[in-house]
Amino acid sequence: MIKAVIFDFDGALADTLPVCFFAFQAVFKEFDNLEVTPDEIKAMFGPSETGIIRKNLLNENHEKAIELYYEKYDEKHRSVVQNNVEINNLLQNLKRNGYKLGIVTGKARRSLDISLKCLNMNNFFDVIVTGDDVNIPKPHPEGINKALALLNITNSEALFIGDSDADIQAGKQANVHTIGVQWLPNYQTLEFSVQPNQIFSSISEFIRCFFQNDTYRMQYDELKMKFDGKKMDE
Repeated sequence: MIKAVIFDFDGALADTLPVCFFAFQAVFKEFDNLEVTPDEIKAMFGPSETGIIRKNLLNENHEKAIELYYEKYDEKHRSVVQNNVEINNLLQNLKRNGYKLGIVTGKARRSLDISLKCLNMNNFFDVIVTGDDVNIPKPHPEGINKALALLNITNSEALFIGDSDADIQAGKQANVHTIGVQWLPNYQTLEFSVQPNQIFSSISEFIRCFFQNDTYRMQYDELKMKFDGKKMDE
């Protein structure tokens, strides 16, 4: 029986990859005079932003570079990252039906806090594990295992939802049901090298599958009407 739904953040819960790219590009241009592409930045993903800068920046002034990253991330967040009604409805519906919600992300706590505040997501989550909270980043399962322990549930009682190979590999190693998503405009993996248990390209498709049993029929129908209404307005 599923008791908790745990999410990656960038590319799964929020379309934050463009603002991440913008902030990293500003850092590498300012300190190394390098133009880096989004694909080059994606290849660095795994550690938190601070870990990425310390590992990849040639200039040794890492602390100033880290501060510039957060400055640029905060500066552009509200104009680049839009509040997603479908994601908010999904989280509200899961919460209303008694599911515990978690985040396991490679992001540092500081940038995640900026995003949660900008997107009004602060009150949804029962547990948050960031890149600052683990010794080994995804694809290692440490973060997911830590979230399971904090939620006091077993691996058979959780889903892990992510948009990257590292997410799916971490979920597989933690022996949780893995869901690969490509439902936001920007996500990390076009084709998963390790197959998730399920893949969804739209939030409504996930909801239809997740809330298909009779217990949640009323809530599903209510939520579906919201999505259908939104699409008609577009």
